[in-house]
Amino acid sequence: MTPVILLAAEKESAEVTDWAARVGWVVGLGLFVALVYWLMREGWKWRSTLQGDLPELPTAPHEPGPAKLTMSGRYHGSTTAGQWLDRIVAHGLGTRSRVELTLTDAGLDVVRPGANDFFVPVAALREARLDKGIAGKVLTEGGLLVVTWEHGDKMIDSGFRSDHAAEHNEWVEALNDMINKTETEGAR
Repeated sequence: MTPVILLAAEKESAEVTDWAARVGWVVGLGLFVALVYWLMREGWKWRSTLQGDLPELPTAPHEPGPAKLTMSGRYHGSTTAGQWLDRIVAHGLGTRSRVELTLTDAGLDVVRPGANDFFVPVAALREARLDKGIAGKVLTEGGLLVVTWEHGDKMIDSGFRSDHAAEHNEWVEALNDMINKTETEGAR
């Protein structure tokens, strides 16, 4: 009977956690996530390099005139006109941010805290419409104000969303009226 007791005394339970393997997996996963983020950052920088031919963004004139409309909201980015997934990242146009829009007789002033401000002269404005999406942002139908403008030899769509979405229709009408008036005066 003594050998049976010795067998029971020598029996050990299996180790529950293999800490070395667990730490290895966590470190490996962390390195993989870091690699993915690094590749995304490099892709963003490469896209900016490819779009390097885009001229510097215009700034607002010293005397733009009285404000016709103002709007607070979000800037969701800019894309090549008609290609809602082809994001433009050069000169900070790909950076999402808060935005303060001001429409004057001189054009559209886009003020973005923490990002590059820019100005779209009235002669560069081409169209304003309501849409449902732009690169990286999809909303309900008509939830996004999209302004099409010309910069250099490139047509650009810029997407904005007001804090008060009911303002979008007023902006579309005002911008399109301004564009039509400019085209009519230019044809004379």
